[in-house]
Amino acid sequence: MDKNFQEEPFTRTIKFTPPLYKQRYQFIKDLVGKYKPKKVADLGCADCTLLWMLKFCSCIEVLAGLDICASVMKEKMHRLSPLPGDYLQPSERSLTVTLHHGSVAHKDPCMLGFDLVTCIELIEHLEQSELKKFPEVVFGFMAPSMVVISTPNSEFNPLLPGVTCRHPDHKFEWNRAQFQSWALETARRYDYSVEFTGVGHPPTGMENVGFCTQIGVFVRKYPQTSESAQSEKPTETVYKTVFKAVYPSLKNEKYLQNAVVSEVILTAQIIKRSLSDHLMSEHEDYNDTTERKSKFQPSMNCFSEDLGKLVVEKSMEPFVNGNVVYIPLKTIFSFPKVNRLCGTFEKLCKFIAGKVTLSSDRSAVVLNTEHENGEN
Repeated sequence: MDKNFQEEPFTRTIKFTPPLYKQRYQFIKDLVGKYKPKKVADLGCADCTLLWMLKFCSCIEVLAGLDICASVMKEKMHRLSPLPGDYLQPSERSLTVTLHHGSVAHKDPCMLGFDLVTCIELIEHLEQSELKKFPEVVFGFMAPSMVVISTPNSEFNPLLPGVTCRHPDHKFEWNRAQFQSWALETARRYDYSVEFTGVGHPPTGMENVGFCTQIGVFVRKYPQTSESAQSEKPTETVYKTVFKAVYPSLKNEKYLQNAVVSEVILTAQIIKRSLSDHLMSEHEDYNDTTERKSKFQPSMNCFSEDLGKLVVEKSMEPFVNGNVVYIPLKTIFSFPKVNRLCGTFEKLCKFIAGKVTLSSDRSAVVLNTEHENGEN
């Protein structure tokens, strides 16, 4: 990733806003937003910045990175780990992020089955022997639905003072005709279509040089059959996995149960507070407190309007008996978020069993009001 080359030469003649590397990443993000791929691999992922940006895309469930330099990945790979908030509020989607150390000239089965493969400023770093193998690995073996390849446009270089090659590790820099010739031949050979675009507009009056970064977007013409997908696919692992993170998800029953229990307790507390507020109001208005009964069953008007709409059956009405509040599970299940999380009443009962205090017949959540009464 040539993140810094625009910082010095470009500041004297051309300044890209936002910086060119950010424009490349935004191009990929926009593409992901449009096509909603579930599995994305970034070849030549370097410091993992693109992967970090993509992990926030809600459609993506699998992210993989590959780079020949393990140390560069390891420097910033911690950014791909789940944060505390991801455990406190697990997402409804699953997300797995994996980083591999290896060469794009080698085939590894861990790179099969991806919807989108990105190669951002990668191919110009490849030796001729690696570049020769690259199309077969990416388009023939991996065969994703879409491939995005970006590379410097050498026709732009004269606009960059003192620049003949943009990075000392570049083995070549193609002009537009060279890149398009290579891309069209690759697309023809592996049954892809390709469209050309780019980022980094030239200055006014110099549009003839094209974009600073040229981009080819390849789309597979025909769906891959299960037979072709399995033919001649090596099973030997050649990449070394250097990082893997599995994000907490509500698709995992452990995290789903925790979310359900938390939501049930929160809902029960809301209902209890509604009852407590009503009892306090009655206490203030009632002159002869000695005649108050220890058992109180509230009418529907003791609830807020929204809560009252949910409690539609008499059997679903919560009630207080002494210092104990009984809140029917049916009432809790009628709350939209609890209902969405559980799906069925049976699942609700299963998830909270042993996690929440229930009445003897297991039909209601039981909460104690002693603390509130002491405050009053």
